[in-house]
Amino acid sequence: MALFEITDILLAAKREKGLTYTQLGAALGHDKVWVAALLYGQARATQDEAEKLLGLLNLDLELAELLTDYPLKGSLDETVPTDPLLYRFFEIMQVYGLPMKAVIQEEFGDGIMSAIDFTLTIAKVEDPKGDRVVVTYDGKFLPYKKW
Repeated sequence: MALFEITDILLAAKREKGLTYTQLGAALGHDKVWVAALLYGQARATQDEAEKLLGLLNLDLELAELLTDYPLKGSLDETVPTDPLLYRFFEIMQVYGLPMKAVIQEEFGDGIMSAIDFTLTIAKVEDPKGDRVVVTYDGKFLPYKKW
């Protein structure tokens, strides 16, 4: 069974149970974004986490093997995404990527933000002019070394 096949099974069970990523995250002791990454095959669960998730979703525990295997990360197509929400993130990087890089390097030096020592949070902020989406990237700065 391919990882994306299990994604369909996991998402169908999540819908059937009426569970949210927040609820699953609370049950597993992780952030909702990490749980979503797990369901989409972009994160790796421990055996205990996999069994707990499968129990919550009332799925066969034999699927734990797929959830505990090393994921193949970065599975989006290389073409520009057509989904409007995904496209906006692509557009943000096209417009603000170089400015973000310039500011980070001005303030920290020559280096990158870790995507390993990293968290990503999503919050909803109510606003009378329309609710706001707050996305926070929080990664350790990794300076380039000289040798």
